[in-house]
Amino acid sequence: MVEGAELLSVALDAGARVESVYVAPEGRAADAVAAVVDRAFAEGVRVFDLAPGVLERIADTTTPQPVLSVVAFEPRALGELAGGSLVVVCVDVRDPGNAGTVIRTADAAGADGVVCCAGSVDPYNPKTVRASAGSLFHVPVVAGGGVTEVLGELRDAGYTVVGTVVRDGQDYTAFDWTGRVALVLGNEASGLPVEAVASLDRRVSVPMAGRAESLNVAVSAAVVCFEALRQRRVAGS
Repeated sequence: MVEGAELLSVALDAGARVESVYVAPEGRAADAVAAVVDRAFAEGVRVFDLAPGVLERIADTTTPQPVLSVVAFEPRALGELAGGSLVVVCVDVRDPGNAGTVIRTADAAGADGVVCCAGSVDPYNPKTVRASAGSLFHVPVVAGGGVTEVLGELRDAGYTVVGTVVRDGQDYTAFDWTGRVALVLGNEASGLPVEAVASLDRRVSVPMAGRAESLNVAVSAAVVCFEALRQRRVAGS
């Protein structure tokens, strides 16, 4: 489920298969909504005008935007990421807002894909879709797979498997991110599980000057992914 005119526009631009669009009465009065709904209809999408109050009962937000869409998705296989250079792996990332922000960050930093291992939130959860701000339609997202199997397959594909840890890891800026790397992020509260840590090639940490115990997982993803982007730009890769 995709909420809002902007996300619907992104889905259409990305060539996603939009199955249906549902418009609240007030939506027709908004130029941005009317424009994207007319575009969807012109492309053959079924459009339904709702009676007052219906959208509020079916949406999962308190004050929903005046247009909802149902968009089909094609499951992606881990093997599709074999030729990439930077992949982000979520292990037991449970919060949909965090997962969506990680996907958005990975897209912005030029990552080749995101893997949400079994135990992480469904990447197609409506809250995850919203938090991704459309990046779910831009970057390949693989859902499922045990962490040991996923990391083993990525290693076999030539990736160095690097996990973020709160302490005792190499300074993330001292690591060489210009090669083929799978960046592994752990649970919001407990970090990476034992089996994930055992499957790592390297561990990195983000030094902190204050008294905060750790960073939010989505913030950690942004800090590390953009260091990887910085190094790759310097190297011209």
